[in-house]
Amino acid sequence: MLLTLDVGNSQIFGGVYDGEDLKTTFRRTSSIRASSDEFGTFFRATLRENGIDPGEIDEAAICSVVPDAVHSLRNCFLRYFRFEPFLLQPGAKTGLRIRYRNPLEVGADKIANAIGGLTRFPGRNLLIVDFGTATTLCAVTKEKEYLGGIITPGIYTSMVALESKTARLPAVEVIRPPEVLGRSTVESIQSGLYYGTLATVRSLSAYVADAHFAKEQPVIVGTGGFGRLFEGERLFDAFVPELPLIGLRRAVKLSQRV
Repeated sequence: MLLTLDVGNSQIFGGVYDGEDLKTTFRRTSSIRASSDEFGTFFRATLRENGIDPGEIDEAAICSVVPDAVHSLRNCFLRYFRFEPFLLQPGAKTGLRIRYRNPLEVGADKIANAIGGLTRFPGRNLLIVDFGTATTLCAVTKEKEYLGGIITPGIYTSMVALESKTARLPAVEVIRPPEVLGRSTVESIQSGLYYGTLATVRSLSAYVADAHFAKEQPVIVGTGGFGRLFEGERLFDAFVPELPLIGLRRAVKLSQRV
């Protein structure tokens, strides 16, 4: 079985594959750094809670935007699972042609999403919207060209910034408010966060589609922890929360080809 881990700034999103079957997924905070022992005991306990014998895990794949976590995760797998994990990093086979001026700048999570999107929607242009610590948009062609992306503050990050940089605005629950105009300070903040993100993503998606996919419109794919908030807004053609895990699984397969 393959254990896949998407390590973000706020959360670790994991999943276990048995062949092509995604058996289970889980999330863990990544804001508090963990040792290899803490990771090891967490993964083994989480696997058991989901009916999976840790001894059946014989591969692991990691994409990480948190460099400090990689060392602990690598030692975790060496000690608790007895193998070296696959790390999606520069030099790994991806099948992508990166059009960044410096391809090394593209985050591993964006690469995993792009591979996952092309695996899930072969032969289609893609616009991938990832709702995480940052809200990002990435454009990928059906010819497997990674054209570039857009990075904006995530909805939760924006809320934290408001609360920390103002004297009287409180932290709020990030939800879809009952109506656009708030009738209290809390509702007004929630409206600004939700509808501000909605308007930003909708507008940027249209700009990118017109600028780069005028001849053949892309499939708009949503993913990320906060993406479910917007499922009813017709922002996406498909919402695929496990998109980076699909990409990691595919990257492992590519790396094993001779």
